[in-house]
Amino acid sequence: MGTILSLNHSRTRGNEPYEVLQSAPCKRPRLSSSFYEKNPRLIPCLPDEISIQILSRIPRIHYLKLKSVSRTWKATILSAELFSLRKEMGTTEEWLYILTKVANDKLIWYALDPLAGRWQRLPPMPNVSREDESRKGLAALRMWNMAGSSIRIADVIMGWLGRKDAIDRMPFCGCSVGAVDGCLYVLGGFSKASALRCAWRYNPVTNSWSESSPMSIGRAYCKTGILDDKLYAVGGVTRGHGGLTPLQSAEVFDPKTGVWSQIPSMPFTKAQVLPTAFLADLLKPIATGMTSYRGRLFVPQSLYCWPFFVDVGGEVYDPETNSWVEMPIGLGEGWPARQAGTKMSATVDGELYALDPSSSPDNAKIKVYDYLADDWKVVAEDIPVRDFTESESPYLLAGFLGKLHVITKDANRNIAVLQVYVQNHVASISAASSSSLVDPIEHAERPTESELDLWKVIATRSAPAAELVSCLVLDI
Repeated sequence: MGTILSLNHSRTRGNEPYEVLQSAPCKRPRLSSSFYEKNPRLIPCLPDEISIQILSRIPRIHYLKLKSVSRTWKATILSAELFSLRKEMGTTEEWLYILTKVANDKLIWYALDPLAGRWQRLPPMPNVSREDESRKGLAALRMWNMAGSSIRIADVIMGWLGRKDAIDRMPFCGCSVGAVDGCLYVLGGFSKASALRCAWRYNPVTNSWSESSPMSIGRAYCKTGILDDKLYAVGGVTRGHGGLTPLQSAEVFDPKTGVWSQIPSMPFTKAQVLPTAFLADLLKPIATGMTSYRGRLFVPQSLYCWPFFVDVGGEVYDPETNSWVEMPIGLGEGWPARQAGTKMSATVDGELYALDPSSSPDNAKIKVYDYLADDWKVVAEDIPVRDFTESESPYLLAGFLGKLHVITKDANRNIAVLQVYVQNHVASISAASSSSLVDPIEHAERPTESELDLWKVIATRSAPAAELVSCLVLDI
């Protein structure tokens, strides 16, 4: 259309009626308030169809302010029609959402518009009200510390027992997160020693939280993934008759119907071949990660007995056959592990990336999985990730804008989002030693080939007391 809607001067139009203040004849004229009442259109003298197309082209970061223009503008900006139009016109935007934990284990969400470099704090998640649990709940936690299935779970629960009333004020501790159908989902977690079934949905259009359909069973520390616009929840722990129990079950949520459905449980094949019944009872199988890759869910696994864990590869869920198979050996064995054996990854342009923090205390490597060779290969080195050993998540990974990003804390403990330049295709890895690790599209913008060109900071936020928990990307 060739017309730009100015955010600062949108109230003045050449042919619009207006009133002139007699005391200041030289000032810019302004519209009479009665004019808006007689003209309910979004933009006077323009059909609403055109006005909505104009609004769909405005960066989403401005929508919070534009809602205050009028009731009509607010209703339009909060409408599904506007965001459906953005999708049709290709004007959707990818935002990064980061979950952090601050004092008293309070969880706070931040959203980043990476193109504008601006942050937005999300409204707080609603409180979870649960009836008081008996002392058996705490006894179960103590038993879990002795024979738990996850070092991170055990660490957290041990911390709870050392703080007065901690469980009462940690309803979302151990929750899992996912992003599907343009919304964020927070699943389960612990409240008063019980694993929760509840699920909460954040809608970025209305900037509000609402309760969603609960899971079939209470889960804490489950793993989540997205396939075919459906949200999968796998594993985790729940409270059984004998205390907290690791889960092998899995389920899937369809946001279109709002229904959770069961899928086959993880077989944990490696746990079934332990040499003795004693080891089988002592070592608890757990899922240590999950990623969506090549149309399937890849779930790395470990056998655990406090305070030791052993990687046992993993399993892959295929939605077409509705079954699990063993994970390729090279993928499971070479998958870099974070603290407590947790395995993270991010998919960019169909390639699976992971960060290996073992190279040095303040640097890490980026690895990509070569599907044909069943091997992990280094594509970037010297990525600045500081070793905050007291942090549950010293770094996170995310893929957006067609690039791999590392979210970490800088030297001042502020949140830093780093964009990493890596090879786009595994086929080009063999030539990496003789060429720069530069994306061809970005080559003209980066004339040098120093190691600093491998990454750049695209955004920071002051949050010295916050710990990183998780991150997601929404494209709306």
